[in-house]
Amino acid sequence: DRRIMTLTQMPLIMASRGSKVRLVSVNGGKQMTSRLAAMGLLPGVEVEIISNAPGDPFILDVRGSRLVLGRGMAHKIFVN
Repeated sequence: DRRIMTLTQMPLIMASRGSKVRLVSVNGGKQMTSRLAAMGLLPGVEVEIISNAPGDPFILDVRGSRLVLGRGMAHKIFVN
C-alpha cells in the first residue's frame, strides 16, 4: 500500500511574520533563479519571515543573513 503525500505550497508573500518555511520552487526565468541561488535561496533551504507588513520591505532570514526581496519576486517563490 503506497500512498503519495502532497504538501501544500504557497507563494512566499503569503507566509506570516515569524514563520519558518522551506523553499520548494521558483516560478521565474533563468536570470531570476540564478540571482536567488546566488543569495542562498535554493530549493530545500529554510527561511524565516522577518517582515511582511504591507508597505514595509519583505525581509527574510536565510542561514543567518538578512535578505530584502521585492514583493513581485516574493510572489514567484513557492514554499511549504
